[in-house]
Parts: sequence; C-alpha cells; structure tokens
Amino acid sequence: MLYVAGDGIFEPLFRATRRRAFHLEVKDSYAVADEIEALRRWAAGESYEIEEQPESWKAWDDLMVESAERGIALERLRVVTVPHSDYTRWLLSETHTRVEVGEVVRWLPRHLTEPTDVPSDDFWLFDDDKVAFTTFNEAGEFTGLSITTDPGIVGLCAQARATLWPNGIDHARYAESEYANTP
Repeated sequence: MLYVAGDGIFEPLFRATRRRAFHLEVKDSYAVADEIEALRRWAAGESYEIEEQPESWKAWDDLMVESAERGIALERLRVVTVPHSDYTRWLLSETHTRVEVGEVVRWLPRHLTEPTDVPSDDFWLFDDDKVAFTTFNEAGEFTGLSITTDPGIVGLCAQARATLWPNGIDHARYAESEYANTP
C-alpha cells in the first residue's frame, strides 16, 4: 500500500479516473478541522454562507465539478446510525452542496444492513481497480490515504459497493424519510 498525505492528494486520483469514483462513509462522526466552525454554527442555529467556506471546500467542489463534467459518476454512500448523531444531522443539512456539484449521495441506515456487509473503514473505490482508504487519527481527524490496487482488497471493496449501494436511499428521499426525522 502507498500512503499519501497533505494538500492535493485527491486530485491525481480523480484525474486518472475514467468511469466512477465511489465513496463509502461508515462513521457517525468525524473531526475534520475545516468542518468545526460550520458544525458549531449549525448547532447554534447560525447561518454559514458559501462565501465563508474554507478554501479546501472550494477546491473539493471544483474537483467534483471537473470530474462530473468529464462524465465521471460520483457516488457517495453514507451508512449511518438512527437516530442520527449531531454530526450526521449537520451533514444531512449540508448534503445538497454535494449534489449541486455532481455527486449522487445515498444514505443507508445501519440497522437495515447486515453487519458483515459494512466494512469498518471508509474508502474511495476508483473504476473498480483502485482503493484509497481514508485514514484518521484517534481523535477522528483525517490524516491521509492508503492506496492499493491489490485485486483481493479491491474485490472486497467492489463487493461492498455492489451489496450496499443499491440499498441506499437517494438524498432527497432520505431527507424527507422517517429515518432523517427520528429525534
């Protein structure tokens, strides 16, 4: 496996992608430094304008738009616990921005899955031939990517996608569902 960290680590992966980039998220909370202020303001009932977004968010949005314009299918599946954590509720309120830049986002309540079908780690699957595991430190902060083309590992991740993605609920439907509105 190749470990990469730092700014700009996703660009080469997306620019080399020809068909699809699939992201599986399985944690109910993250400690992403660039999200702390937006999450704090959301919890306080304050607005957070797009002009106030960190540069890293803008760079991500630009990369997603560029990828979508090249015809790359951008898929994101969030396996979440119901009732939701504060972090998940905040994500739900912000996911329209993912959709606006070309991502197809689905949600899957954890209790509707078989525990053995859900990997324990988040990952990106690129064109079903490369996996980038997103790595986090013990505080939940993103630290980098561990990338592999090992056919066995890629196959397991592709199988997880094949099993979970069809069961995910499209963001717009999920936002109105009983799962999203469970106190």
